[in-house]
Amino acid sequence: MTVFWIVTTALALLCAGALVLALLRGRRATGPAEAYDLEVYRDQLKEIEADAARGKIPAEEAERLRVEISRRLLAADAKLQARGERTEQPRALGFALAAVIALVVVGGAFGLYARIGAAGYGDVPLKARLARAEEALKSRPSQATMEARIPPQAAPDATPQYLALVERLREAVKARPDDIQGHVLLTRSEAALGNFSAAYNAQAQVIRLKGDAATAKDFTDLADMMILAAGGYVSPEAQAVLEQALSRDPDNGVARYYGGLMMAQVGRPDVGFRMWNKLLRESSAQDPWVQPISDQIEDLAFMAGVQNFQMPQLAGATPRGPSAADIDAARDMTPEERQEMIRGMVSQLSSRLAEEGGPVEDWARLISSLGVIGETERAGAIYTEARTVFAQSPEALELLKGAAQRAGVAD
Repeated sequence: MTVFWIVTTALALLCAGALVLALLRGRRATGPAEAYDLEVYRDQLKEIEADAARGKIPAEEAERLRVEISRRLLAADAKLQARGERTEQPRALGFALAAVIALVVVGGAFGLYARIGAAGYGDVPLKARLARAEEALKSRPSQATMEARIPPQAAPDATPQYLALVERLREAVKARPDDIQGHVLLTRSEAALGNFSAAYNAQAQVIRLKGDAATAKDFTDLADMMILAAGGYVSPEAQAVLEQALSRDPDNGVARYYGGLMMAQVGRPDVGFRMWNKLLRESSAQDPWVQPISDQIEDLAFMAGVQNFQMPQLAGATPRGPSAADIDAARDMTPEERQEMIRGMVSQLSSRLAEEGGPVEDWARLISSLGVIGETERAGAIYTEARTVFAQSPEALELLKGAAQRAGVAD
């Protein structure tokens, strides 16, 4: 740490010293500007004399140029005489400005570091970060520890009658501990009330009673409620349950989603991003894990150092905005009503694409719809933007071109 402060102090002083030295010298390398002008005018007079002697310019033109340059030379000499021999800046002002510069450069640099820096924070090479993540994975808190940290929850929003029924169900399950259907109902009821600890305990009994017949979904349901009970934390116990699910179904989306979440929580966003990205690209838009991944994967990509990540186009995505059926249904309206309806839907689609983006089908639908309502200039602008967004996808570009042709903005 001492070496860090020595190096940074030396660099700050070096930068400030260079600026202060230039300021205190206070002299142009070429002398005053007027003296430089005198040299230029004298050289010009010599060139005119030489050109006149060789006959390159007429005598009248040479005489006119001599007079003009002589006039400028005299004016520059008068300015130089008025300036006097002293060409340095006032010393008091120079020292004052030098002190200000040194204070700003050195004091400002250390003040900024004190505000946004991390004094005392050691180097974190890749090997050390990986070792730290591995240790965090092995020594992370247990399920019980994390549940104990969750603050008390508000009373469930349920009617007294429903609460009474759940209480009767609890008593019935206690009386008949091997009633699998009772445990299934109790799991659902406790989860509905937000009692996730009780819910996963009931689900664990369901798995016990099913034995070898327990499915991957049974285990992911158990892990899901354990993670909810721990406030979204994937504990070692929940990890073991997820591994049971994956052993029965290696492609199980819920287990893979929570696996990526766990890696992000222990300091391996790179692994978590790869897991989520692969899962997302293998999923359809209706899969339950797609939305939570979509909400978080861009942040995870940033933490993983992935540049220019783009959300993939998912199979089964339902394009939003005015469809052909919408436009056909509007034919029974008056022209004014039809245009107003289409404009409203187009406006909603345009706003959503501007704020959230969307699949290429939505962009194509917007371009076509703008053509329908006669806003071809705007359709052309949207087409240009869409081609930039989907520049890496020939299929998307072809779809956009077809929409643009229908809108009359492409050949």
